[in-house]
Amino acid sequence: MRKILVVAALFAVAGCQPQGANNAGGASGAGANPQTDEQKTFYALGVTLARQIQVFDMSPEELEYVKAGLTAQVTGKEPVVDIQAFGPKLPELARTRSTARAEKEKVKSKTFLEEAAKESGAERTESGLIYKTLTEGTGAQPTASDIVKVNYRGTLPDGKEFDSSYKRNEPAQFPLNGVIKCWTEGVQKMKVGGKAKLVCPSDLAYGDRGTPGIPGGSALVFEVELLDVQKNEPPPAPPAPEGQPAAPAPQGQPAKK
Repeated sequence: MRKILVVAALFAVAGCQPQGANNAGGASGAGANPQTDEQKTFYALGVTLARQIQVFDMSPEELEYVKAGLTAQVTGKEPVVDIQAFGPKLPELARTRSTARAEKEKVKSKTFLEEAAKESGAERTESGLIYKTLTEGTGAQPTASDIVKVNYRGTLPDGKEFDSSYKRNEPAQFPLNGVIKCWTEGVQKMKVGGKAKLVCPSDLAYGDRGTPGIPGGSALVFEVELLDVQKNEPPPAPPAPEGQPAAPAPQGQPAKK
């Protein structure tokens, strides 16, 4: 809901204008190849805005109305639409479009998931996770409460990459119970030194809401390499004030003397 309200606020200040109502203003950046750092930063702004508004699942024609509204606001022209009347309609439109898109994605993902489950060596668990060992590990095997260090690559069913620690040249480290359900379950089946493929139904990933770069309802594919496992030990009990008994230690850990 917060995401929808943020989008609503963005459009409320941007305004809306009919297609073709504002084509003046010099050369267009559409299709441009940014060269300077500043140009690339503005291009990144466009990508960032697009990720925030993908929930509307717009047609090319609808996108033109959005571009016209943005242009009107940025150039100081009077909007041709009453923002007070139509701005409040944005959250409901976002919900409607988001729900419809998620249902379409789940239909497409169903076939993809069925095919993935048929791959040689693939195992479909009770939750719906499809797990396939790519390289067998020989080290420690994590539990849900452990901190894991991994390299990974994430793709959509069409093969489009949306995230990669390899590209950042920096492994990720996090508590295994603090990520999407697909990871919490799947990585527990791995051992350090191993590599696996996790195919995640949307209800084990980002659900119907999705997240920037990932449509709601979409299945996801991760190739995960488990590099290290650390026990997530609870912090020691704080020392008691002088003259008072020591505080009880966290469960499973002796009191500090």
